[in-house]
Amino acid sequence: MIMEQVNLNSNTFPSHTSFWWHAIKKHAELGAALFSGLIIAFTWITEGTYSSTIESMLYIIAFVIGGFAKAKEGIEDSIAEKDVNVELLMIIAAIGAGSIGYWTEGAILIFIFALSGALETYTLNKSERELESLMEIQPETATIFSNGEERVVPAASLSIGDVILIKPGERVPVDGVITKGQTSLDQSAITGESIPVIKRIDEEVFAGTLNISGHLTIKMTKRSEDTVFQKIISLVQEAQDQKAPSQLFIEKLEGWYVKIVLVVGALLMVLPHFLFGWTWEETIYRAMVFLVVASPCALVASIMPATLSAISAGARNGILFKGGVHLEQLGSMKAVALDKTGTLTEGSPVVTDVDTRADMSEETFINIVASIERQSTHPLAKAIVDHAGDVTFLEPEDMMDHSGWGIKASIEGTSWKVGKLAFFSEDEGFDLFEENYRHLQSSGKTIVLAADNHGIAGMIALKDKVRSESATMVKALKRRGIEPIMLTGDSEQTAKAIAEEVGISSYYANCLPEDKVKRLKELKKKYQTVGMIGDGINDAPALAVSDVGIAMGQGTDVALETADVVLMKNDLGKLTRAVNLSNRLNKIVKQNVIFSISVILILIASNFFQFLTLPLGVLGHEGSTILVILNGLRLLK
Repeated sequence: MIMEQVNLNSNTFPSHTSFWWHAIKKHAELGAALFSGLIIAFTWITEGTYSSTIESMLYIIAFVIGGFAKAKEGIEDSIAEKDVNVELLMIIAAIGAGSIGYWTEGAILIFIFALSGALETYTLNKSERELESLMEIQPETATIFSNGEERVVPAASLSIGDVILIKPGERVPVDGVITKGQTSLDQSAITGESIPVIKRIDEEVFAGTLNISGHLTIKMTKRSEDTVFQKIISLVQEAQDQKAPSQLFIEKLEGWYVKIVLVVGALLMVLPHFLFGWTWEETIYRAMVFLVVASPCALVASIMPATLSAISAGARNGILFKGGVHLEQLGSMKAVALDKTGTLTEGSPVVTDVDTRADMSEETFINIVASIERQSTHPLAKAIVDHAGDVTFLEPEDMMDHSGWGIKASIEGTSWKVGKLAFFSEDEGFDLFEENYRHLQSSGKTIVLAADNHGIAGMIALKDKVRSESATMVKALKRRGIEPIMLTGDSEQTAKAIAEEVGISSYYANCLPEDKVKRLKELKKKYQTVGMIGDGINDAPALAVSDVGIAMGQGTDVALETADVVLMKNDLGKLTRAVNLSNRLNKIVKQNVIFSISVILILIASNFFQFLTLPLGVLGHEGSTILVILNGLRLLK
């Protein structure tokens, strides 16, 4: 075979120079703040060594270096939004302090303001790094096999139906189906599962997963932008861009608040001189202190850094939020509706009991039923075949499928019927199994009967296995005051059995998609804020109606797109972690808001009674801003 190397864009592999330039740009704001701090420290330590003009020039340089980024941001935002903002207020306060001779205090104000801004930028960059770390996992190139040749091409140029070769140690570039080969795949980037899984022919593989051992040939089944991996990236991007209601309220308040502060500050430059007999110097000085301490920097920084930190922490732990609004609402949830199949249960039935006639051994019975069911794609049939294990299957003849009822077939000259109870007549010997049948059915199991020429030969009980974490999750929700309610399309008996097993006291059975929506609306009237967890197409309408739609990570595309929160790896245990994260966020936001408002009020009162100096005002105001940002960063852990 001929190996052809395709020339790729030089931007695909960044040079060392571009790497360092990117790093410098990313930390430029912090570097500028620290450099201005060094200039301020040098000027203050050497005070008296140089003339006052040189000292003033050094402070002005510190003003420009430290305040440039925030001043530029403030001016651009003001022009774009045609409104004043907190950045402009701080620049005015710093220039005002310098204009009355308080260069040191004005420079320190700029330095601490720039430092707090750099911390906010760090929080944003930290959130973006979570996304970058995801994006770095997906390969930029792929080896395709076409017309008897192997070619390395950009992954973005691949199309559905392309045949792709993947060697050991390489990551899968796209979603596809294995057409040749067998391997162990590390799927931790997608599912969070740390243990590699075996993948064989006709099984699906996901972009971003790591091929550990074997050589694979796969056929691409989804466009690059439609892969599970890209959907995860899109969810994280959407979450970073969407602001919480509390953040939107603070930003809306900010414009009016800054205007009020500027008007009051202007009045304070004049009125106290005439009303209280203050000197002009004291009047202007107090007005400058007011501009500093009344600025809502800490209040503005109370929410966004904390929200971004929580979203980043969630993404790192397999919980994807589509925005701060859903993260906030999760903490106020009073009830949560849970789908059964694929959510509380694993979605794949298993054989639990086999009961046979006295003259029929269990092994023979299972072999015959599995041989007949092997031709079916029904989940119950697949479970019976899996239960049979590695046996030599018999070849059924004269097969006839009675849709919704069962199958008729002939094996080695004997006629067989396999299906549900209604498929059999009263004279086929059901009375021998009736007592056990009723017992198994009452425990929520599905029963498959099989009869030969002599009547019913046996029955097989199957049950959708409850997830190991379901009962623990239900208890945890109840402890937090959240009522779990099960919505399922299954029968009353099955629903009751599963509800009792996991500890749910309230459930609704025989629910069609429209019934789930109706129940959700009823629950919202009763509990106000209601969540919904599901994984299937039939759950999508209910997910959309709920206040917080939560999808299982391996659910259908429709469920993933409709939901507000995605639990990766189909791990229900992550729901309680998500609720805990929401509660922590809401608690920290409240702490920050109360603390920042209290500091502003105390500083304003202290300034009015002439207790507060400009340096202490700067320290108190900007120190509180840094504290609320650091408090928000605690959510990264």
